[in-house]
Amino acid sequence: MADRLTGMEVFVRGIREGGLSAAGRSLGISPTMAARHLDALEARLGTTLVNRTTRRLVLTEAGIDYLDRAERILAEIEDTDAEAAAASKTVEGLLRVSAPVTFGVMYVAPLVPAFRALYPKVTVELGLNDRVIDLLEERWDMAIRIGRLNDSALIARRLAPMHLCICASPAYLERCGTPRSLDDLANHDCLGYTLLPLTGPSVWGFGRDGSRHVPVRGTLHANNGEALVRAAIAGQGLVYGPRFIAADAIAAGQLVEVDLDAEYMSMGAVHLVTHPTRRPAAKTRAWMDFLVAQLPKFAGVW
Repeated sequence: MADRLTGMEVFVRGIREGGLSAAGRSLGISPTMAARHLDALEARLGTTLVNRTTRRLVLTEAGIDYLDRAERILAEIEDTDAEAAAASKTVEGLLRVSAPVTFGVMYVAPLVPAFRALYPKVTVELGLNDRVIDLLEERWDMAIRIGRLNDSALIARRLAPMHLCICASPAYLERCGTPRSLDDLANHDCLGYTLLPLTGPSVWGFGRDGSRHVPVRGTLHANNGEALVRAAIAGQGLVYGPRFIAADAIAAGQLVEVDLDAEYMSMGAVHLVTHPTRRPAAKTRAWMDFLVAQLPKFAGVW
């Protein structure tokens, strides 16, 4: 059975990592031994899984089907081992967690004391950054990401949906009027978020996929959503952004939501992402379970 699993690992890693040499390195065996394991696997199955060239492995039709099943089997084995290992280890050590700046300040940092009360041997390092960090390269245990996830080998867990809203202070709306249509935006001061990847601060996207672009003008641009919300509270204009940032101000009557004649963009959801192949340490699993229990409680205001 051990040789069978090794052959399966060589096959999967050879495809995912670009060849038998890379697969051998990751498994701690020589390229020659990796090739022998793959030969033995194909001989046992009685079929060719890959056509080999000097530069790469090319899946056969049988190999395509086998790859999918082999990955699932290996993942289940990995998860089973991880659960058994995590259950027998003390929750301790340095836990490095990355999160977007505003979301981290508003919703993650306040949860840390309660988590540490449960697990006093854990030290939490909370890295707040609005860029998409590389978990493996920068040595983070996990990250919280908001929005639509790009295709990735990372393991993602969806926690709660996120929504956008347009709002302004009562004083601003009394002074400048309440917009009712997208055309009305041309007559308003629209506070711009500079980190929008496709449109920038001077274009707001509407429609579920954001494909309806509306030019806007405004006297303030910023790379932080909370700064724009505070400007809106001060009466400087309309803000279009994640509802979780404005939720407290809306509840307090400092901001008023505006309904326009168009669907707002879909913001996706808040996710936890972790390494694809690493076995989660007990500290990481404990933190994930804690967030899964706590964060969805806020979903009603997001």
